[in-house]
This record gives sequence, structure tokens and C-alpha cells, in this order.
Amino acid sequence: MDEAVRKMAADGRYSPEAFRFLFESLEHALVISGKVKAEGTERHITGQELLNGMREYARHIFGPLAAQTWKSWGVQTSLDWGRIVFMLVEAGMLNRQDSDKLEDFDQPFDFEKYFVEDYRPDFSGSFEAPEE
Repeated sequence: MDEAVRKMAADGRYSPEAFRFLFESLEHALVISGKVKAEGTERHITGQELLNGMREYARHIFGPLAAQTWKSWGVQTSLDWGRIVFMLVEAGMLNRQDSDKLEDFDQPFDFEKYFVEDYRPDFSGSFEAPEE
């Protein structure tokens, strides 16, 4: 997988870390969407569900530095995540349904507001996904 990611990142738009982060946060997106135990097409998550999981995971991992981290990877808007997803689909590393489209990721999302201004630290010491 690392070699394939390096090839996709070679055009310079997005760093390899962006691709890796997407894969890392995919499981979290499945959990918060309630689809982690589903199988086949029932396990499929929408662009909105993936973005929600990615935002929550990024906020936990990077805190108020998440916006700057994503930007350093070349991710300036939520649509960039859609472009990365579709690059992975074209490479055969992710699956899609016919109803999935790039525009599903084109959402107004203010990185600075969500990650910096609205950030509230979690001092519990753990990152727990919601129960199903």
C-alpha cells in the first residue's frame, strides 16, 4: 500500500500522510455511523459520514493543530478529501457505489472554526467511540 500511496502523492497535490490518515480514520467513521458491524454494501459509508468521522478523528489526534496539519498535507477544503477518495477508488484501494460522487464532499466547512475556535480539550485520557 505504501508504494501505491507514494505514486498517487507524486503529483504533489497531497502528501502521503493525507492518504494514510484517510485510511486510519475510515474505521472511526464506520463506528460513528453505526456501520462497523455491517457487511457488504450495508457497510458502505457516504461522503458526509466519512467527513464526519475524519473531522472527529482529526480533532482527537491533532487537537487545534488539525487545520494546520490538513493544510500542510495539501487539504484546503473538504472537497480535497473527496479527490483523495476518488484517487483511491481509481487505484482500486477503496470501493464506491454508483451513487457516490465527488460533489458529496463539497461542503462548506471552516477548518479554523471547527478545529481551533470550537476546540475543547478532552481530559478523560481516552478516545471512545460511541456505543452502537
